[in-house]
Amino acid sequence: MSTPRADAAPPGAYHPAHLAATDTTDATDATATDAGPAKGHPAHLAHSTDSDSSPSAPDEARHAETTAPGNGKWWTLAAVCFGTFMLLLDVTIVNVALPDIQSSLGSSFSDLQWVIDAYALTLASLLLTAGSLADIFGRRRLYIVGLLLFTAASALCGASQSTLMLQLSRGLQGVGGAVMFTVSLALLASAFHGKDRGTAFGIWGAITGVAVAIGPVFGGLLVSSLSWRWIFFVNIPVGAAALAITIWRVAESRNPKAKRPDWIGFVLFTASLSSLVYALIESGRTSFTDSVVVGCFAAAVVLMALFVVLELRSSKPMLDLSLFRLPTFSGGAIAAFGISAGIFSMLLYLTLYLQDVLRFSALGTGLRLLVLSGAILVVATVSGRMSSHLPVRFLIGPGLALIGIGLLLMRGIDASSEWTHLIPGMIVAGIGIGMVNPPLASTAVGVVSPRLAGMASGINSTFRQVGIATGIALLGTLFASRLDDAIRAAAAGGPLAGRSGSLASAVQSGQVSAALAKLPKSQVPIAQHLAAAGFTTALDRILLIAGIMTLVAAVASFLLIRTKDFHTPGEGEQAAETA
Repeated sequence: MSTPRADAAPPGAYHPAHLAATDTTDATDATATDAGPAKGHPAHLAHSTDSDSSPSAPDEARHAETTAPGNGKWWTLAAVCFGTFMLLLDVTIVNVALPDIQSSLGSSFSDLQWVIDAYALTLASLLLTAGSLADIFGRRRLYIVGLLLFTAASALCGASQSTLMLQLSRGLQGVGGAVMFTVSLALLASAFHGKDRGTAFGIWGAITGVAVAIGPVFGGLLVSSLSWRWIFFVNIPVGAAALAITIWRVAESRNPKAKRPDWIGFVLFTASLSSLVYALIESGRTSFTDSVVVGCFAAAVVLMALFVVLELRSSKPMLDLSLFRLPTFSGGAIAAFGISAGIFSMLLYLTLYLQDVLRFSALGTGLRLLVLSGAILVVATVSGRMSSHLPVRFLIGPGLALIGIGLLLMRGIDASSEWTHLIPGMIVAGIGIGMVNPPLASTAVGVVSPRLAGMASGINSTFRQVGIATGIALLGTLFASRLDDAIRAAAAGGPLAGRSGSLASAVQSGQVSAALAKLPKSQVPIAQHLAAAGFTTALDRILLIAGIMTLVAAVASFLLIRTKDFHTPGEGEQAAETA
């Protein structure tokens, strides 16, 4: 089975959770309907001399199992588009609802971080394992399971009466999302071949691009007109429609030679990543020297070391570390991590700034974020076509550099700044994201044999999710620390010097209005200025950190990604292609 073309990636997909869907197709096992990779496809960009290369397309077809309920390939496209639309709509509208969630459930700043990271962590942990399970039990069957889990978890999110319930439900959403992301494009690739495959991926890309572009606005409309709960409840009818189509119309496909999941590796990787993220978030509430924080950092290091040792010794590892010997593969992984840890992590804090400081509604915030998503949508459409004519290093490296520059352009805000101050930076960052997204999938799979393409794309997607989880946690810790220092320094010697600590806590928890209500009227304007000044000072600091991280990723990916690592298909592959 071949993976989708790089330029078939959704043009507007800027949220990290979606990016798992753009490159997780398993390129190692064909189905009866898959006649082989399409010409110029990234799965073709493999080492022709690789001794472990996959069998030819006819051989793969003979060994594959497909159960098709009639000619339902267009129904398969509908089911995948419904599911992916639901996933992207959910992850793009959550950000604009966070301030309302914070106010409704009385959530702290770290609670909001966990609302995002609970999803990202489970998604990152399960991506590779879910692919193995789909190969064994059937992709259609696992897609149904993923739809059921995600839809049910969405209902639980909407019904949540506490922050903990919401966080746990978001984690369950991540489980369902990981299964759906892993399986969705594999279903398309098994159902379509030849010219129809390009058409199918084009339709899928257009629909997902629209979902991402309208997500913040649609979410803002739901939050402003109904409540934040409806950003989750809206998934129920969409999920039900996707589930019905999948059950009655989608063909089953599996790989009879699929390997067993690496459960020990899964547990070690999940525990290590969770310990790291917990330590980063907890350090913002306490300090880096807190005994629990130090213990979690130590546990993360030990568990990750054990995971690495296990994967190096395993004959069938969950994550093949030998892939990182390829400079281009490593460069792609760094780019995936950098774009998520930088701009995507910053979306949480930019949203809080627009709503908590500038007092825009959820709908107003969504409309203003269109500046970013609109630039992504326009540029990605062009760069998708350019990726087949221009070396990808000249798209990914400079694209990340533009993202870093865009983040730096957003700096300089203060308590008196308007939202228009962010426009130049959002446009430049959007252009950069549009340049990076389409070619990044081919960077992951283009330098490995077809046998390893599924794992390679899965690793790249995992790095995206790890980037968003650790980026939000790290930036949040730095934000909280700088916010507290800035408010205390600005309040020193004034009438609110003794209340600076509680004011900083109120800003972090979104309870500024409640804090102001307890003050004498003469002190309210002073407190409002201190809160805005502290928030913008802290935001300015993490914009600098995010910009630097992204620029470092830009340099590293530009130096590591090499055109000579990409190979054209060999004669055998070309024969299979035309068979």
